Amino acid sequence: MFKRILLLPIFVLLAWLSKPAPVSAQALLPYTLQLNAEELEQQGLNLAQDAVQLTRFQQYDLALSRAKLATQLAPNSFETWFILGTLYVQNQQLDEGIEALSKAQSLKPEEAGVLFSLGNTYFQKGDYRTAVSKLEAGLKLESDVPEALFDLGNAYYMLEQYPKAIAAYQKAAAQEPNDTWPVWPAINNIGLVKYEQGDVAGAIEKWQAAIAIDPEAAEPKLAVAVALYTQGKQDRGLALGETAIRSDDRYADLDFLKENLWGERLLSDTQKFLANPRMQATIAPSGNVPVQVEVIP
Repeated sequence: MFKRILLLPIFVLLAWLSKPAPVSAQALLPYTLQLNAEELEQQGLNLAQDAVQLTRFQQYDLALSRAKLATQLAPNSFETWFILGTLYVQNQQLDEGIEALSKAQSLKPEEAGVLFSLGNTYFQKGDYRTAVSKLEAGLKLESDVPEALFDLGNAYYMLEQYPKAIAAYQKAAAQEPNDTWPVWPAINNIGLVKYEQGDVAGAIEKWQAAIAIDPEAAEPKLAVAVALYTQGKQDRGLALGETAIRSDDRYADLDFLKENLWGERLLSDTQKFLANPRMQATIAPSGNVPVQVEVIP
């Protein structure tokens, strides 16, 4: 489960799919087509809607070109800049995305979705303080968006403001009690926080709760396996670790774990765990040899 990919930009972009497409002018002009400013703006909104639809088919280049044209036809519409910024971020053009999203915010300062997307993008750039600022501003407008709360928890976690991170994750999980997303990731991440705090038992409890919600999730299984192994319960840890890696061998890659916000303490213990001959034998068929990640003591 990637934690640093776009959650909110994709979330808000796909939300446009539930909105009716803007109504186009119905009159047919047989000769010279003359569009006034209102009609041009309508055409821009139509193109923006087309761009959103194209993302469903992963036609990102076509979507981006339409979104760019949409901002030219409707430069005063926050929607066109919002969609353009979201697509830039999806394409990992983060600076361009921030510029377009900031334009959208200037046109409609009270639009929570724009603030959430800006927060997510600043998070990806590693500017966690600005990410927190944008996400909290959005949550003042819409307080019950689980994706935004999850992103806020991640940002606080990276700032090592652990109590605030846990509080945000708890709120995220509470918003969707009957859904696995982002409930189990939020609970899983509370486990990550607790492990970095030295609360191994508390971390195991959270990871086991995440497994109970989604029994197929490999990440919390591997985390529990490492914790048990570190506690001296090696056979139990190795058996669970084998199950996790066979389920998803990406978790044998320490770089992948670091991208998924595994902290220094857990990465250090995981490095030792994966070096065990039983784990090496499990990893070998996939060819996914654990890389060395520098862990600060």
